[in-house]
Amino acid sequence: MQTLEQTPEIVAKETVGALRFPAHDVLTLPVQRQWRRYEAERATTLGNGYHTKVDIYFQTADGATKRLYTTVWACDPEYLTLKSGASLPLRAVIGFDFY
Repeated sequence: MQTLEQTPEIVAKETVGALRFPAHDVLTLPVQRQWRRYEAERATTLGNGYHTKVDIYFQTADGATKRLYTTVWACDPEYLTLKSGASLPLRAVIGFDFY
């Protein structure tokens, strides 16, 4: 698992569609993937019920870590759907921060 020791670049939700993502999952352990899925469901519940925004940390195909502050409208086992209508592959997500 990648750590967030360096400050990730902040990106706007409108630019997500132009980014390239890794073909492999950025999390190596099944327990990490389970926790990410749980947090994705939690982010979706907060987004739909309370319009709460979260920070999403993810990795692009070039290995750079990015941060996105947005509302998650939906999730499935493969993608997050963001407020802007953009989709973010769940395999690229490192983690979430809730406020």
